[in-house]
Amino acid sequence: MDQIRIPEPLPLPLWPAGTVPGSLGDAPVDVPTITPYLLPPGERPRGAVVVCPGGGYARLAPHEGEPVARWLNGIGIAAFVLRYRVAPYRHPHPLLDAQRAMRTVRHLAARWGIDASKVALLGFSAGGHLAVTAGTHHDAGVAKADDPIERRGCRPDALVLCYPVVSFHEPGHPGSLANLVGAGAPEDLRLFLSGEAQVCTDTPPAFVWHTSDDAAVPALHSILFCSALARHGVRYELHVYESGRHGLGLAADNVRVGTWTQHCGAWLLGMGYGG
Repeated sequence: MDQIRIPEPLPLPLWPAGTVPGSLGDAPVDVPTITPYLLPPGERPRGAVVVCPGGGYARLAPHEGEPVARWLNGIGIAAFVLRYRVAPYRHPHPLLDAQRAMRTVRHLAARWGIDASKVALLGFSAGGHLAVTAGTHHDAGVAKADDPIERRGCRPDALVLCYPVVSFHEPGHPGSLANLVGAGAPEDLRLFLSGEAQVCTDTPPAFVWHTSDDAAVPALHSILFCSALARHGVRYELHVYESGRHGLGLAADNVRVGTWTQHCGAWLLGMGYGG
């Protein structure tokens, strides 16, 4: 029997050319995309994870993109790496890109063998902040929109947060704040983009991990977010490892922290994300 050939991953623009909201041009940095990492058809549709690399809203870290998608494929989960806009783009453009990615995956779910009710969002560092923001600010789509993609909801069905920036209050993250909204952002905008203050009962369940000595993004970000989830009765799993630098990605070179992929994989598979 012939083997089913999976096409090489190629970036897919999230909007047709010339229609990207707020675009400053048509260079690659101006065109948000998702790169699909698909799997052969299974007996039933499988879950999918949209991956948001970190980089302080100034850049996107390569080691938090494709390697993570390949790991997800290895446990039977489809993956999409999001190239969202970063500085000089500011809020709301990264959030619009993440929301559009969620809508796009759901719109094309049947074609890709994906369960549209199991689309998670995974983010590292500032990409974690983007995932938190998308998980606390979402909608069910616009039923009468001319664009069929915009008729789809953008709420993630689950969140995976890896050493995330969460709050623009204490402990905060000056670099992400400056790049996303400017250091002098008004208080109401800082509050809107502080995930721990935006959690509600409709916030998706979350798997969260951090290291207690992270010098760039303190573990208090993750603890504050999970505390807010607990107050609202939202399920979560939190792992705080004793030691490990910021930006570890898959943490393959750290024996203890590297176990996060096993725990996270079990969590996702337990929620039915495998095929």
